[in-house]
Amino acid sequence: MSQSIEQPADGPAGRPPVRAVPTSADVARLAGVSRATVSYVLNNTSAVRISEPTRERVREAARELGYVPHAAARTLRAGHSRMVLLPTAHVPVGPLYSRFHNDLQWALRRLDYTVVQYGSVGLAPEDAARAWAELRPAAVVSTGEVEVTPEAVEILKRSGVKAVITVGTRPSDGTHSLVLDQPRVGAAAVEHLIATGRRRIGVVVPEEPGLAMFSGPRLEGARRAAEAAGATVVPLPLAYTEESAEELAGRWPGLALDAVFAYNDEYAMLLMRALQDAGTTVPEETAVVGADDLLLGRLLRPRLSTVRIDMMLGRELAELVDNAVNGVAGSTDARSLLDSRVVRRESS
Repeated sequence: MSQSIEQPADGPAGRPPVRAVPTSADVARLAGVSRATVSYVLNNTSAVRISEPTRERVREAARELGYVPHAAARTLRAGHSRMVLLPTAHVPVGPLYSRFHNDLQWALRRLDYTVVQYGSVGLAPEDAARAWAELRPAAVVSTGEVEVTPEAVEILKRSGVKAVITVGTRPSDGTHSLVLDQPRVGAAAVEHLIATGRRRIGVVVPEEPGLAMFSGPRLEGARRAAEAAGATVVPLPLAYTEESAEELAGRWPGLALDAVFAYNDEYAMLLMRALQDAGTTVPEETAVVGADDLLLGRLLRPRLSTVRIDMMLGRELAELVDNAVNGVAGSTDARSLLDSRVVRRESS
């Protein structure tokens, strides 16, 4: 199968010839089918029965010509797109959430959605919604970096967005809200430490910009658990640097803490090494608990105790997106996205 698209023999002096952009009509001619058949095959339309040999002939013609469907034109014809817009994170995220986002994107792609990440740093909620709406996505999945207000939801729905899903620490009206129960992470860690006999517990509060949306609720959950047991919680601001950890470890004897919930495994590993270097024994003098259950924490000595966070799988969220786009997801409501439990190892 061979066919070239007509093009100028020579471009302007000193420049290569301009290559014509292949069209669906070119694919149809090369494959010996109608343009409608090309559209059905390349858009994975299942409503029309087309034999597998014909499908393969169309795909081979498209590959040979370098043709790909025009997403904007397809959206205009259909009145909606297969795009899912994910506002990009502008806060540090750990391996647990990175894996979740990667799994979500793979699952959406398998459901024939195009995933577009959109930089929304500095945009107010309504401004962000207008910017997202310009692309006419089928769905918006916001992971909390930009607040999704009822006004923003209305802007998106009026533009034709079929589903707005938020993943954050609290529900958003008018959306399918998946709530990350961050207070439970802090409470689980402190309840475990209290059960092992610890009474004066430090809680690391990262100083990195953007993490307050996670660290604040975790600290609040830790405080509530400590108050219920008559124990004490001491907030510990900490930057993710060796210098900051060394400075905190140097002040440790004066703080009189017998345990620390270090926000997550990465901060726990940073602080635990600094404490050991400063002569504080773990867990004898100070028990240490992280969160996220990273593999690296199991390789430390002592092995790191942690809060294991069992999140919804990326494919489950992708299925919710698909159901919401197709109008079968039910009413908008809030549901928990994670559960938390302590995995005790040697550091506590």
